[in-house]
Amino acid sequence: MKTEREKMIDGEYYLATDPALIKDRRRAKNLLHRLNITEYRVTKKAKEIVKELIPNAGQNLYIEPPFHCDYGYNIFCGDNVYFNVNCVVLDCAKVTIGSNVFIAPGVQLYTATHPLDAELRKTLENALPISIGNDCWIGGNSIICPGVTIGNGSVIGAGSVVTKNIPDNSLAVGNPAKVIRKLNQ
Repeated sequence: MKTEREKMIDGEYYLATDPALIKDRRRAKNLLHRLNITEYRVTKKAKEIVKELIPNAGQNLYIEPPFHCDYGYNIFCGDNVYFNVNCVVLDCAKVTIGSNVFIAPGVQLYTATHPLDAELRKTLENALPISIGNDCWIGGNSIICPGVTIGNGSVIGAGSVVTKNIPDNSLAVGNPAKVIRKLNQ
């Protein structure tokens, strides 16, 4: 029998009120409080907090506070990833971010989703993974929706809402985001 955490990570319906998940979120919130309130500046101590919050990151993960996430342990980053201020990562499912990725201010990555059926929605949630390839730039105030993959070398224009996969080396803009041209050709 799967735990609620295993169901959550696997994209199945799960109970967010599970005591173990509540404990995990509380741990993340305590670390985020230290990062966003106590430290607030990018210091040696802030970098230690980020390593504890997001243990699955490569070299040079840089987060400019404030930053928010649900768990932290579901965020997997390559090397040289930069989050500017006011980013939100709802990491109920795995969020994979490649190397050399710039994430502008106010970007929101949502793996969390809910059943469309009102009765199910009263008790259950689910989540779908997000993947951002290498060498991407996600423009300010963009939203990446559950289950989306953004290909290597792509750029998402500011204010875009990405509801579908974006191929490699593409410039996508708008709500919903659409590819308007290929890059590096």
